[in-house]
Amino acid sequence: MEWNFVFFFNSVLLGVGLAMDAFSVSLANGLHEPQMRKKKMCGIAGTFGMFQALMPMTGWICVHTIVQYFKAFEKFIPWIALILLGFIGGKMLFEGIKGGEEEAEAPKVGMAGLLIQGIATSIDALSVGFTISEYGFLMALVCALIIATVTFVICMAGLVIGKKFGTKLAGKAGILGGVILIFIGLEIFITGMF
Repeated sequence: MEWNFVFFFNSVLLGVGLAMDAFSVSLANGLHEPQMRKKKMCGIAGTFGMFQALMPMTGWICVHTIVQYFKAFEKFIPWIALILLGFIGGKMLFEGIKGGEEEAEAPKVGMAGLLIQGIATSIDALSVGFTISEYGFLMALVCALIIATVTFVICMAGLVIGKKFGTKLAGKAGILGGVILIFIGLEIFITGMF
């Protein structure tokens, strides 16, 4: 593989494809916390971008070192995503229903929840390491950084859109955010299993 327009274009397309789950979770986070500050938005989008870059590089390293162990782990990826996103989404859904309309201050997205979201939405990107396995280390790293940048931009857009609608939806935002996370977990699970 050589450094050309096709390499960069494919890397951007990989970034867009991988960022869709993170975009949806960012949308849910924005809905759930409409008063979120820009610094926190950058932190959330940066976390998703970091995980979306880290997972393909981990997959690339696995291909070049311990491919047989990674193959055994690959079948668990849909289950892990379903459990993690189902748990977070269920918690948001429960809190949204329990809080009802009088929900004045929704619980904010914490660091632990954000890390779980980052892992859950990017774990399927491990398999991208197989698709970029013919790249050298530097090309794989540049591809991962492009994926991270694209993810960051897309997640910022999701957060902004979510915040805008979250302000309008008030008490229903937690319920909608929880439903979105559960749906993403199911989508990853169904796609991964079939």
